[in-house]
Amino acid sequence: MRASLSQRDVILFFVTAGTNFQWIATAAAAGPSSLVVWVLGGLLMFLPLSICVVFLSSRYPAQGGLYIWSKHAFGPAVGFMTGWTYWTSNLPYFPGLLYFAAGNALFVTSRASAHAATSPIYFIGFAAGGLVLATALNVRGMAVAKWLSNAGAIARWLSVIMLVALGTATWHKFGAANPIGKGNLIPSLRLSNLVLWSTIAFAWTGPEAASFMGGEISNTRRTVPRALAAAAPMIAAIYIVGTSSVLMILPQAQTSALYGVIEAIRRAAEQLHVAWLVPIGAILLTSACIGSVGAWLGAVARIPFVAGIDHILPRPFAKLHPRYGSPTVAIVTQSAIALAFALLGQAGTTVKGAYDVLISMMVVAVMLPFIPLFASAIPLSRGAPAAGEPSIPGGRATIVSMALLGLSTTVGSIALAMVPPQDDPRPMLAVFKVIGMTCALLITGGVIYASGSRRARLLRATAGCHDEALRERRDVQ
Repeated sequence: MRASLSQRDVILFFVTAGTNFQWIATAAAAGPSSLVVWVLGGLLMFLPLSICVVFLSSRYPAQGGLYIWSKHAFGPAVGFMTGWTYWTSNLPYFPGLLYFAAGNALFVTSRASAHAATSPIYFIGFAAGGLVLATALNVRGMAVAKWLSNAGAIARWLSVIMLVALGTATWHKFGAANPIGKGNLIPSLRLSNLVLWSTIAFAWTGPEAASFMGGEISNTRRTVPRALAAAAPMIAAIYIVGTSSVLMILPQAQTSALYGVIEAIRRAAEQLHVAWLVPIGAILLTSACIGSVGAWLGAVARIPFVAGIDHILPRPFAKLHPRYGSPTVAIVTQSAIALAFALLGQAGTTVKGAYDVLISMMVVAVMLPFIPLFASAIPLSRGAPAAGEPSIPGGRATIVSMALLGLSTTVGSIALAMVPPQDDPRPMLAVFKVIGMTCALLITGGVIYASGSRRARLLRATAGCHDEALRERRDVQ
């Protein structure tokens, strides 16, 4: 595969993959205490994850990321299931993110369409269009697809600049919509607030994503740590400053977890008589979301590609496009499954209910592979460092302590994500979807691995017989 990602591209990729405005809206809807939760989430999830990823991607820089790390630490079965759960967990992530983008796109016109805002057909159609665009670019290879990710990062920066400017102007002229003080900054231990913690922990994931494309990054051992160090303060600023700006503009009771950011932009723009900024903000937010889909679609497609090389998945998954060098079968397959998730998530519920189910499925399923990721850092941190591996301050003690901290955060987030939203009209259906679909993913992965491992053994046996026949022929000659 072609090493077409420079350090600049990886920095922009981290910003795109590591941030999403939907989490800003979710946090702002929870009130000022979410600012403290952001800081805690950064310390409890982003920091240990970044340290473990820097170490693991430097010691094992090959294509596949956590698939390869857990395989080295615990064997091929755990390696495959780690990659499988991470890959499949991103399938509901794509339609969930595109639902959020579709909500923002409604504001490109002078006012949101009340009919489209509640229309499943509109949201499913938008999700399908976004997936087609991201798929087409990724099939053309990372040299082309990276520009969608880069554009997503730039759109994020411009959106945050606009949001901060409007929030500051609103606070200066009208005061804060949610006064921030010691009393409302302390997070409550109510169940609804604890559930937010799992979402925030999920929002801080993303540092692991670039490692899937290790073979396509120029000098992976040097580039990934430097790019992550440069992107980390940008990611933190987008989340914390963005949430603060929404809190300045919109009262907590009026903040929607689906439309909160664009509603804040619209409210501030109308109050300040600059309504022409609303469609610009909507375009930027929509572009940022589509950039995220493009980045994640390309990155996680490298997991089934590596599984195809291991013969666990069918051989076509290991094939690259003859012209563009992209794992085409993996990309197209996951796009088709993601579209099916958009349809399944909508079944029997409202647009908001579908969005909440998709978010819960994301948090539960995507956090599962972080258990073996953090766990693999402990045994793999033994031994001498590889050539060119950066030094981690504190050495193995730091890596092990960060891995244990990340494990604790991951397990707690999974438990909390199982709790349905309080305003869900059919909470038991939501719980059933989350647990049922998560179990289905695990069972399916186990069946595929069992079948694939038998196929791999058969191929190795056939290759061994072929080699033996060649040796016998040479002996006879």
